[in-house]
Amino acid sequence: MENILTVLKNSILYITINRPAKLNALNILTIQELDAAIEYAVEHKEVRGIIITGSGNKAFVAGAEIAEIAGINEFTGRKFSESGQEVFEKIELCPKPIIAAVNGYALGGGCELALACHIRIAAENAQFGLPEVSLGILPGYGGTQRLPHLVGKGKAFELIMTGDIISATEALNIGLVNKVVPFDNLYEACEEMLQKIIQKSPIAIAQVVECIYAAFDEEEDGYQVESDSFSICCKSEDFKEGTVAFLEKRKPQFTGK
Repeated sequence: MENILTVLKNSILYITINRPAKLNALNILTIQELDAAIEYAVEHKEVRGIIITGSGNKAFVAGAEIAEIAGINEFTGRKFSESGQEVFEKIELCPKPIIAAVNGYALGGGCELALACHIRIAAENAQFGLPEVSLGILPGYGGTQRLPHLVGKGKAFELIMTGDIISATEALNIGLVNKVVPFDNLYEACEEMLQKIIQKSPIAIAQVVECIYAAFDEEEDGYQVESDSFSICCKSEDFKEGTVAFLEKRKPQFTGK
């Protein structure tokens, strides 16, 4: 890939947006490569979890490529938005846990990318914002939909309408991120949390994603999805292993079957 680096280590796929000269801004090619990386992660059993981050220490992703945005119109703009939404929805619905390691600016499309991940851990130097209104547009990769679920409607209106950029500490206080750590501990903190998650049943984790997503989908009966997911877990070998291991007072060895 041209704009993304991928490394598989200890069952974790590290996806790094690698455009440091552009502060890792998202262009069309980068979105396409991100899509391919997520598809790879879903399809390969050796991948148990994913960390998404940006290259360098200044930016996670500092937005979309303004030169590309400047050339779109009302017709190409719809396609531009929908294509990004499609990829970010794949991230949100990925059956394997995804943590955003936010190592600097997470602005515009970068903030939306972080929002699409299941968990966000930020370095102390991280900053978040959706400043698209300053360009005469609005967040187009799902930011208007995901931000209210995390921070509430009133705060989402404030952040999107003002385009204000907030610190990692404020992002933590309003529920935008799960944890803030020193920059030097960022990847260690992400790995520690992800290792804790991937020791659990892959089947159960995948069903958790289904259920929580259903809670925000008006077309879904979230309680029914939960019951269905519970049933799916109960017929798995992981369920048998988990209960037997508990009774035998040992750690379970889950296989994802």
